[in-house]
Amino acid sequence: MKTQKKNTNSIGVIGATAIGVGGMMGAGLYTLLGLAAKSAGVWLPLSFLIGGLVAAFSVYSYSKLGMKYPDRGGAAKFLLKGFGDGLLAGGLNVFQYLGWVVAMALYATGFSEYVCQFAHQNSNSWFGKAVSVAIVIVVVFINILGSKQVARAQTTIITFELIILIAFIAIGLTEAHVPTINSSNAGSGIVGILSAAGLLYVTYEGFGVVTNAAGNMKNPKKQLPLALFLSLGIVMMIYIIASFVVISTIGVKAAVANQGHVLAAAGQAVFGQIGMILIGIAALVATASAVNSTMFGDENLGLRIAKVDEIPPKFGSMTHFGGTWGLFFTSFLVCLFVIIFPLSSVGEMASLSFLLVYAMVNVGHLRLVKETCAKKSILIIAVILNLALFALLFAQTIMNGETLTWIAVIFPLVISFVIEFVWRKKNKQNLNWLGK
Repeated sequence: MKTQKKNTNSIGVIGATAIGVGGMMGAGLYTLLGLAAKSAGVWLPLSFLIGGLVAAFSVYSYSKLGMKYPDRGGAAKFLLKGFGDGLLAGGLNVFQYLGWVVAMALYATGFSEYVCQFAHQNSNSWFGKAVSVAIVIVVVFINILGSKQVARAQTTIITFELIILIAFIAIGLTEAHVPTINSSNAGSGIVGILSAAGLLYVTYEGFGVVTNAAGNMKNPKKQLPLALFLSLGIVMMIYIIASFVVISTIGVKAAVANQGHVLAAAGQAVFGQIGMILIGIAALVATASAVNSTMFGDENLGLRIAKVDEIPPKFGSMTHFGGTWGLFFTSFLVCLFVIIFPLSSVGEMASLSFLLVYAMVNVGHLRLVKETCAKKSILIIAVILNLALFALLFAQTIMNGETLTWIAVIFPLVISFVIEFVWRKKNKQNLNWLGK
């Protein structure tokens, strides 16, 4: 009589929730909070709430897709399933790859902001740019040598971050006072609140990593949605309370003045010098870890789309000195972005990219509702909300005269489809927008 083996790799709700919290928590909070305060003013916590609620509709979509297609493909796999192997899915996957490049540039620039704070240097100086490039180069070497030890340390990193943030929130609440709302701290009204929500959307984009664990769950139909929504809820609560503590301790003006390292400034107000140092260290660890994990994930995304012949297979080939060509090409692009763009621009570009990608994942999901049993109405709302925040944030960049920023979103989108079209034509692949 055969005995059934237990799945020792089984992941439960708590484990999957921890993965989700780890995927979302960290770098975005440390880098974008001050920038969002400029638009939202004292209403910054409301912007975090709105951004999280918009993300919740995509979380629903991902939970349904993850249950139906439980593998590590993520959004790349979902786009292929939704639109088929055609020009649309291929172009969007190339654009998604470039979106992750921008996200790495955001995290590397955020790392530089905190280093410059400790070194009393201007983050937009040659020193700041050099620090951003240096952390990218270090991450490349880590990926060449093997990132297993770094991956194992991720749980410790997240635990350290949570302890520091929870202590900051707990003590900060005792120092907090409800700010008086006036013209100097009210931001740009409802438009400012919503555009800040669009900017902060990138702080939630890591929820998709939970779907990667679906294949290791005993009952993904029940456990996956629960883990996704629990992780989103926990992160939303931390973001909202942390942003309230920042606004109610140092105020909007100080938050805007310390844009790139606002949490460290608030930490100093709450804990004194030790608070600034502890939160600064947490920020350095979080941003460096985010560059590494995103580099690893983006290279894997490149390898996946190279395997299905959406980009040249050379991307996944090993070089003579270790690492893939894709790793070096990706790091080169990240360095270009950190040299050319300031923190505010890469933050906006990252959020715009993910808002568009997630909107299109939901559009593709609409074509799969018979297979996933998802509710069409929820998916339609998800599409509308993502595109609405995208349009508002994009319009803000135009009205603010940030020409280089909005061009840097449109150009990669166009070039992604041009690259995909040329590659498919050269290899005599399907040139229709939709595939089978």
